[in-house]
Parts: sequence; C-alpha cells; structure tokens
Amino acid sequence: MSVEYKKIEHWIPLQKESEEKMLAEFESGNYTVENPLVKTNVYLINPLSAVVCFKTEEETAVTIRVRGKTKAADIVHTFPKAKTHVLPVLGLYANYNNTVEITPYRGNTTTIHIEIGDVCDHSVVEYIQTTPEYFEDNIMFLTPAGSEKSIGVDFAGDIRWHLTALCVFDVKRLRNGNLLIGTDRLIKLPYYMSGLYEMSPVGKIYKEFRVPGGYHHDQFEMPDGNLLCLTEDLTSDTVEDMCILLDRNTGEILKTWDYKKFLTPGEGKGLSYTDEDWFHNNAVWYDANTNSLTFSGRHIDSMVNIDFDSGELNWIIGDPETWPEHMQKYFFKPVGNNFEWQYEQHANLITPNGDVMCFDNHHNSTKVEEKKVPAYNNFSRGVRYKINTKDMTIEQVWQYGKDRGAEFFSPYICNVEYYNEGHYLVHSGGIAYDKDGIPSEALGPFAIQTGGYQQAITVEVVNNTKMYELKTNSNFYRAEKMKLYVEGTNLELGEGKILGSMGVTKEFDTEIPAEACGEMLPEDCNARIEDEMDKFTFFCRFMKGDLAMMLLEQGDEVHRYYIPTTAKPATAMCCGSFLDTDDRNTRTGVNKSGLKGTYDVRVIINDKKYETGIQIEC
Repeated sequence: MSVEYKKIEHWIPLQKESEEKMLAEFESGNYTVENPLVKTNVYLINPLSAVVCFKTEEETAVTIRVRGKTKAADIVHTFPKAKTHVLPVLGLYANYNNTVEITPYRGNTTTIHIEIGDVCDHSVVEYIQTTPEYFEDNIMFLTPAGSEKSIGVDFAGDIRWHLTALCVFDVKRLRNGNLLIGTDRLIKLPYYMSGLYEMSPVGKIYKEFRVPGGYHHDQFEMPDGNLLCLTEDLTSDTVEDMCILLDRNTGEILKTWDYKKFLTPGEGKGLSYTDEDWFHNNAVWYDANTNSLTFSGRHIDSMVNIDFDSGELNWIIGDPETWPEHMQKYFFKPVGNNFEWQYEQHANLITPNGDVMCFDNHHNSTKVEEKKVPAYNNFSRGVRYKINTKDMTIEQVWQYGKDRGAEFFSPYICNVEYYNEGHYLVHSGGIAYDKDGIPSEALGPFAIQTGGYQQAITVEVVNNTKMYELKTNSNFYRAEKMKLYVEGTNLELGEGKILGSMGVTKEFDTEIPAEACGEMLPEDCNARIEDEMDKFTFFCRFMKGDLAMMLLEQGDEVHRYYIPTTAKPATAMCCGSFLDTDDRNTRTGVNKSGLKGTYDVRVIINDKKYETGIQIEC
C-alpha cells in the first residue's frame, strides 16, 4: 500500500488506561509511606513528574519535598488529610537521580529516589541572571513558537517541568490550580488547534474544550469561571477575527463576538495586513471594572476595546494614520513627554487602575511603507499607557526594552505581565538573526529556514531595576511565572472529559474534471493519513503548482478539499511548530463533523484521480 495509515488515540483514554493500571497495582499491594508505589510520567506527557501512592492508618496531611541540586531549589508542597494518598510529584530533574522526601504530619520522613533519563534538552537555556531570594520556588513557563516544546525553568536555569505533547500558545493558571493551554491537535495550518486543554501540572488532562472554529493565541478565565477563547469561522474567507465565551462545565458556546461587526476590514491596515488575516487577533482581556473586552490586532497596529454585552466599539489605542476620518473619534490624543505609539503589539492587559499595557513589538515602527525601520535599527519594549476616556487623552507612563535596541527586538509573539505596581515581566520571545548574525527581517520560523538562529529574552523589573533575565537559544511564544504547586494541586482521579464540538471543514464547491485511472497514489507522494476520533489529517507531497484535491467518496456522495501546492507569503507566524522544512509537503485536516458513514479517500493530481486504499469511518 502506498499510503500509510495510522490511528491516533486521544490522550484522555490513553491517560485513563495508564492511571487505571497504576491504581490496580496500588490496590493489589501493601504500599505504605515507608514503601510507596512510585510511577513516573503516569499521564504520558510530563516526563519530569511522578505519582507516589500509599495508605496510612489514620487521616493525615503529607508533605512532599523534591530536593533541589541546592537547598534553595527544593520544591515543597503539603497535601490535605487523607488515608489513601495518590500524590503528584513535580519539579524532577532530567538526567538525574532525584531525591524525594515524604513526611506525614508529625511523622517520620521517608526518602525515595526517582531516576529520570534524558528527556529534555537543557542546552536551550543559554543563561539566567537572578537570585533564589528574588525568584524563590517560582518556575518560568515558556510555551512553543518553533521546534522546542513547553518547558519550565527554575532560578538556577534548570528545567523542572516539560510537556512532550506539542501544546501551543499561552499557558495560564486557572483559579482551581489547573493549567489552561491550547491542545496539540492541529485542525488547520499554520496553527489553528482543536481547542483548549484544562490539565494538572502533572500532565493529566481533565477536559478538552473543542471549539468549532478552532483555537489560536489566547484565552481568559472570566470571574464566573467561564472561558474566553480566540477563534474564527472555518468557513469564512478571513481568519483570527472572532472571540467566543465557553461554558466551563459543558463547553457550550454562550456568546460570540465577530470583529467585522464593529470594524471594517481594510481600515487602519498596517504593513503586515492581508485580506485574509486583516486583524490578526493575538490577545483578549476582560476588564470587570468597565465590563469590556480588549483585543490586540497585530495587523491594524491597534488595541481595540468593546462593550462586553453590546459589542459596541468604545476606543482604539494605536497610530491613527491610515484610519478614515469617521473612525478618528475612537482614538486618543497623546499628552506628556516621550510618547510613542505601539506597532504590531501583543498581549494587551488592563491594570487594576485602568492603565493599558502590552508588548510593543514595534515591527516596522510605522504604518507607512516609506517610513519602515529595518530590524537592525529597531527595538521592542514593554509599555504602559494611562488613558482618559472622558477627554480621550493617552500618556506613556512606563517602558522597558527600548534602550536595549535590536538585541531585544522581536517582530512577532511576546508578552508582558503586571504583578504589582512597578513589578512587571517583559518577554521578548521572537528575536531572530540571519546567518550572518544580523537582526533578521524575517520572522523567527523563516529565519531558521534560511540558516539563521533564534533567541528569547525574558526580563522582570521591580521599580525599573532588573531582577531577572533568562535567555534561550530558541523562540518561545510567551513566558508565565508560576509555582508548580498551589492550593488545589491535588490529583483528581477518573477519566477526563471531551466537551464541545468540532466545526465542519470548508469544502471546495467546484468539481474538477479528472479521470479515475485506477492506480494507487504514487509512492513518491510520501502520503499518509493520521486518523483520530473526530478528525483526520492527510499528508502528501506534490510538485509546486500541481492541481491537487482530496476527495471523500461514499457512493454518489462526494466531499472535495482543495490542497494548495504553491506557498503564499506569510506576514505572521506566531507558532511555527507545524511548519514543514520541505514546502512540497502538504497537510490537509478534515473534521468529521457533518460526515457520516464510511468514505473512500481518493486524490486528484492535475487530470488524474488516484486511489489511496484508505477508508475513513465517520
């Protein structure tokens, strides 16, 4: 057979099977605190974790201490009273025989050793500058923008958390202690994912929230626990211009905001604008004080605020140049000294006093082609603006990064975080150089393809004093400082839930005349199909310019999916993790929503229709 077929199981049933196997072994033995059952990477996607299981005669609290390579690097957590203890162990080192201490309340300490092999690449961390007194037992979580997967780095620069599943975009801590991150299930290139995972730091997925339009870039936990999620309409001709509100318990879509209802595509366009990706939404923030949403639109160089209930436009922060006259009333007038607009910004947020912060990539430094500033002469920064919505004035009250010039310049991705007044994080995650060591005009994933290299620099400042700097030799989408353990980091047993639904994949309306040749797809197409419970992906290699289409046929029922074989220029690539180094290779995802029964998969190349020998069950 010339087409390889592979069935991909969802993580949730795989994790259920692994957990049940561990629990069966636990129940079949006599495991005590002095002789616990120890299992590493039980949930299959965090190899720097373990679970210890034992029983005590009385209900007792238990403290777990993972010994660091120095005393300051110890990670400690106390779990609540129980007789049966199934405890997650977090913060293990790779390539190391870890020492873990288990201490019941007012009891004797048992010391165990957990050896972890070569499961992550420590060389990705180039240097770290901080002190344990400042950073304490926090971990800097970095999420993918390219070939590297998620890692968590301690004050010493050691990796203490790692996901082997390619979960992408931002990772955020929920109020219940769990993490919320994009799934590793791509539904459409370049980076549109099936939805969101709610998971324990140990790697157990409690819920997948599937999103009909796919998920990208950012999410936000509302005060009532429901979730804002950035998405799009898969059947539309535009992308990255919708937001939805998901029910936390059911995954149901409660509310939808379509940005074309309060903005007109093409107005205020920046230099990375395309007709398809006219807004390029990379952040969402809910402000309870004004009951409003703020969206960051990279391709209009603007942060846009709307009323949560009505969806009506309140204001826009950005350079008003290229915007039409009728929109000028939504813009602010700069006041004060040293004011500069932001360009192609990311990660907007609202501070407790109503100021607006973002990572100002400052890509191009203008909205006008003739005024473009090259990368080697440019800068990126974290910036904070004070706005007055009554008189529509804006003042720049803080910035970090401009003085570092091109070494801190990231034309894409990145974030800022507000911890407290004067205490901020600034993550320049998309630094790239060409093969000659000159700051690259290409975004990080494309710089790599032409022999360049990537970096990321993450900084924390307190009252304008730098207290932390981490440098990596890879791009990372965002950085988030969190502790591995918080209240509520108790492992919940039982199978996770898959909520929500997948959208119907857009089909090609026109029938292309092609003769059924009866031949199998040529082996040099290197074709394969990865089949999942709710979608499948067809991988195939074509010559540039081939007319290619994948068909699903069931009797007279035919579904057509056009496969582009000529690459088009990309002005944004916020996650290059799924890019193929050979542009002849294609990847076509089809959701099973709207399909029912058994379909033969056939492929049209130019004027011939080929067999694959593969059938898909929907």
